[in-house]
Amino acid sequence: MRTNLSSQISLNRVSPKYYMPETMVDRSVLTRFEKVTTNIYESMEAGVKSIADEIVRQVQEKQRGGQFCTLALGTGSSLRALYAELVRRHVEDGVSFRNVVVFNLYEFYPLAEGQNGTFTHLKELFVKHVDIDLQNVFTMSGTVAQDAVIEHCQLYEQRIKTFGGIDIAVMGIGREGNIGMNEPGSTAGSATRLILVGNTSRAEASRNLGSDNLPACSITMGVGTMLQARKVYLLAWGEDKADIIKKAVEDKMTDVIPASYLQLHQHASVCIDLSSAAHLTRIQRPWLVTSCEWNDKLIRSAIVWLCQITKKPILKLTNKDYNEHGLGELLALYGSAYNVNIKIFNDLQHTITGWPGGKPNADDTYRPERAKPFPKRVIVFSPHPDDDVISMGGTLRRLVQQGHEVHVAYETSGNIAVGDEEVVRFMHFINGFNQLFDADQNTVIKSKYAEIKQFLKEKKEGDMDTRDILTIKGLIRRGEARTASTYNQIPLSRVHFLDLPFYETGRIEKNPISEADVEIVQHLLRTVQPHQIYVAGDLADPHGTHRVCTDAVFAAIDEEKNAGAEWLNDCRIWMYRGAWAEWEIENIEMCVPLSPEELRAKRNSILKHQSQMESAPFLGNDERLFWQRSEDRNRGTASLYDQLGLACYEAMEAFVEYKPL
Repeated sequence: MRTNLSSQISLNRVSPKYYMPETMVDRSVLTRFEKVTTNIYESMEAGVKSIADEIVRQVQEKQRGGQFCTLALGTGSSLRALYAELVRRHVEDGVSFRNVVVFNLYEFYPLAEGQNGTFTHLKELFVKHVDIDLQNVFTMSGTVAQDAVIEHCQLYEQRIKTFGGIDIAVMGIGREGNIGMNEPGSTAGSATRLILVGNTSRAEASRNLGSDNLPACSITMGVGTMLQARKVYLLAWGEDKADIIKKAVEDKMTDVIPASYLQLHQHASVCIDLSSAAHLTRIQRPWLVTSCEWNDKLIRSAIVWLCQITKKPILKLTNKDYNEHGLGELLALYGSAYNVNIKIFNDLQHTITGWPGGKPNADDTYRPERAKPFPKRVIVFSPHPDDDVISMGGTLRRLVQQGHEVHVAYETSGNIAVGDEEVVRFMHFINGFNQLFDADQNTVIKSKYAEIKQFLKEKKEGDMDTRDILTIKGLIRRGEARTASTYNQIPLSRVHFLDLPFYETGRIEKNPISEADVEIVQHLLRTVQPHQIYVAGDLADPHGTHRVCTDAVFAAIDEEKNAGAEWLNDCRIWMYRGAWAEWEIENIEMCVPLSPEELRAKRNSILKHQSQMESAPFLGNDERLFWQRSEDRNRGTASLYDQLGLACYEAMEAFVEYKPL
């Protein structure tokens, strides 16, 4: 069973000439905007193998010379695959790490007695599975007395010097550009010290470590200490790191992006896959650095970029515009700006449709969806009980209004995203209802009410909810989802709550996807046998649930395909995005316009999810509520189409087709 198919989604075919140059001359041309050595691999697996080769080579070289090999190691999610590969080489290939000395990059502070921190995580991922002498594994202490922290940091620096400095530092990069826990504002010469951790970095670390109750501070190895390492590897995988990688690699060095200090290091390597390299110039705008292997998506990307640079709509671009901005190759290919303009204008025009399920009795040659069959059976998979309306609420209503049989499948309960005050509010209602209408005063309800009330009163930050409370929180979200579905005229018989098991941990960190999750999705697919499937394409969502849910759907489709399911022959799969990002316009294959009234109805659908307004815990640093983010995103898409000279709408929802691998 293939449960990682989302990682194989490749929206743009990138020629190897852009990321695997054959000669040093080619490399110097392609990387002219990159201020630190950057190695791009086709996949995370390929990158991990290459880095593991280098680390093992250095370790073994030091062994032959009877020397220690000193590693500074982080614990971010980007490093897990590397540690797994190093452990595999130790177990299967007999690679020894007996001469390795390990220095932990950072530890949270203050840690309560018995509380696990990054050091525990590092041991679980790597150290305890290989033959490193534990006497040669060092970390900052999360329990040192506050008045001794400065001396403790100085001793840590001294211990590094005792071993001759760091040979190799391996680290990830945070969403804020932090390396280790060096937050924005850190200086290039900073040493090991106590630092206040920002909310974004703390939330990211919480997911990586599987802990909901991390302290607000960290003792971190300083930027200056890291820069003294003889070799530095910074690893990043996945599209959620694409923005920060571009800033760290191509923008000017700044304390706002501490990772950009690696530009000072002669032997630093940024190691990334194609997804995290997506915004580097040689991948996103290759015409600025080399001659291109042009395809339809790259041409569309180039023309949209040219329109934004010149502030002109497509049909007003001239030969001069193309020549002045490095796109003369397109003139040679098509003969004139007019010919390219018409091609791309028509291409984008054909993505717009008011009939997301296909228009019956119409010529569908240039429509994104086929006319037949009509009506269609449709399943909208929603990772949480509000992603359907946040991401594609306008399209959802239109599918219903145009006569299709629409099913909504809520994949998880979403219970950890409900605040305790919502539980209290509903318990007050139940208790009051019981007092008014139950003459016998049900003792079970009274007892449970008192029990839950007492638990919430004594609950501390980071405590797990009881199963009863999680159930109530799940019921709250179910009720909101039913209300929104009813508002959108979807019969409750077509509203499915899948409650995938991977989610039900009660914590932010979830279990890995399993066959049980896939089988639940597969059963629904077999029952409905849809002609259309809509699935979340937010592969960079902040808490990872969307990706797992998408993998469950893709795995179920893959199983059905292998089983020869006939219904798949007449089914199309569309990926939507939600509150965090939109599809790049060069990738959009269907765009559904919304009128002001439809956008208002979409907002009303989102507002039915009252528990996810101000109290939702995943709003992040963006202070906009989900309905505001959604509207801004949809209006932004419409504005972009308008600026390109296409039809002007109030808002638009965008989709990309997924073709089963």
